[in-house]
Amino acid sequence: MIIDAHHHLWRPEHGYDWLDGPGLDAIRRPFTPADLTAELSASGVDGTVLVEGGRCHRDEAPEFLGYAADTPPILGVVAWLDVAADDVAATVARYRGLRGGEFLVGARSQVQGKADPDYLDRPEVLRGLAEVAAADLAFDLVIRADQLPAAARAARAVPGLRLVLDHLGKPRIDQGAAGLRSWRDPLAALAANANVTAKLSGLVTEATPGWAPADLAPFVDVAVDEFGPDRLMFGSDWPVCLLRSDYPGVRRALESALPPLPTRDRQEIFAGTAVRTYRLGSPA
Repeated sequence: MIIDAHHHLWRPEHGYDWLDGPGLDAIRRPFTPADLTAELSASGVDGTVLVEGGRCHRDEAPEFLGYAADTPPILGVVAWLDVAADDVAATVARYRGLRGGEFLVGARSQVQGKADPDYLDRPEVLRGLAEVAAADLAFDLVIRADQLPAAARAARAVPGLRLVLDHLGKPRIDQGAAGLRSWRDPLAALAANANVTAKLSGLVTEATPGWAPADLAPFVDVAVDEFGPDRLMFGSDWPVCLLRSDYPGVRRALESALPPLPTRDRQEIFAGTAVRTYRLGSPA
């Protein structure tokens, strides 16, 4: 079994303003459940986790949960919420009451868009994270490398919360050894918290346009050393990955970048960790 723990779907006309940015022509179009299932079938992927796509609006959740209800490979949804709002618990309850609400497995805020590297230290944010934990959901961390220290403090402050680091904290793979040095220690400090898992996702778009799997390998090696295979999961970050690679190419790149591992460990990365972390059901 192979689980893709991180992908998106969107219709630009629904308010994904970030798609208006430069260099995004390849992904400035609708990506639908039909597009997804075609990619999964061609790539031998059994199930997925659909993650909010930067729309930052509560109307996205009904759409995505409905997709999960109608699309068997979508095993879970990580929905958007404003973690600093005063109604986190009520928002989660409303999402769960929607059609497909049983597929809600996590929440995410666009923390990477906050200029403050210490945003996750704010009292209102820690309160929201505690409410996510009380709701028994995971919380995806989409953060920059300079926000990793605050994430480590949040993990210690809310030990009952399952935190999932998206894209390994967006290391500067394009800077090579310098990017590795600036990222390694903050990542290790976050990984020291047992309630944190991480996604081997979004790496190709942090590399240079002419990237090769060897460029990813030093960063993947550090992640394996710090988290271990049972706290790492594969994510395609499709369709964002199309800026650098097609869907099968991302999977091949990770398989090539991983160090030699026993079959059991590779199964953890490509399915087991995602199933446990998000408490996913089995693909239909």
